[in-house]
Amino acid sequence: MNMKIAFVGKGGSGKTTLSSLFIRHLAHRGVPVTAVDADINQHLGPALGLSDEEAAAVPPLGGRLPLIKEYLRGDNPRILSAETMIKTTPPGAGSRLLRLDEDNPVFAACARTVEPVAGGRPVRLLATGPFTEEDLGVACYHSKTGAVELCLNHLVDGREEYVVVDMTAGSDSFASGMFTRFDLTFLVVEPTHKGVSVYRQYREYARDFGVALRVVGNKVLGAEDEEFLRAHVGDDLLVTLGQSDWVRALERGVRRPFPELEEGNRAALSVLHREADAAYEGRDWERYTQQMVHFHLKNAASWGNERTGADLAAQVDPGFVLREERAAQAVG
Repeated sequence: MNMKIAFVGKGGSGKTTLSSLFIRHLAHRGVPVTAVDADINQHLGPALGLSDEEAAAVPPLGGRLPLIKEYLRGDNPRILSAETMIKTTPPGAGSRLLRLDEDNPVFAACARTVEPVAGGRPVRLLATGPFTEEDLGVACYHSKTGAVELCLNHLVDGREEYVVVDMTAGSDSFASGMFTRFDLTFLVVEPTHKGVSVYRQYREYARDFGVALRVVGNKVLGAEDEEFLRAHVGDDLLVTLGQSDWVRALERGVRRPFPELEEGNRAALSVLHREADAAYEGRDWERYTQQMVHFHLKNAASWGNERTGADLAAQVDPGFVLREERAAQAVG
């Protein structure tokens, strides 16, 4: 299936660890994966086996925003210049669309290949980039994740391909329209009152926009922890994972073969995979496009028109619906 999957959760819940394990699970099975680090702390690269120096060398999407905008704009007559594009600008007739199985200037400039599983399929890694000294005090992290949102708006993913995004921790995941860009969102929750309160907050955000949300219980030590989660989360609880000696070794810099991951945790990752595949049947391209337009008009009115000096509502192509077959019509 062609799936866009997000991992969200409060800081310290294990969100990045679980997203990296899911990416490894897919790579081990030969599934094409594009991994995106959209967390302010930028830990996904090291979690996939890169050294800190290698992870820091991944070109930041936020630093290539002019290139990304110019490429995606294509020949769309509704977008007068790349400078008038904002993070929510939707595609229309003449826009260039991104496919995961193609070469394009965006991937050439920003993506790097990692091999998180020995003998598995290599993974394409993209990263928003960390805060720099120049950003401090003058920018919010949404200025970084805007490049990811713009790319997701123009993405038409093909069969049997996954995009897995490690989102920023906390409720900031819902501070822009990007949380509606996914086929399924996995919310990582610890068996604590604080973890459950975060779940309730996320559930309300997700419900308002029809976001498919499933809970992954993490750091579950036994039946008592699982019963606690089940009592507070109910049927939203998909699966639980326990402590992992395999993960602890990885965090100490010891890389063990992926099949040595504990059997119970490997089984849990298979459940995530099956749930993600099943979510494909719920994909609604018209609603997806409508949500894109909704957030674009909202951002245009609140700050975009003033920032760009243009009427950004005019960028909306009312006859355009993003669909898989649109990729064949994209500007070359």
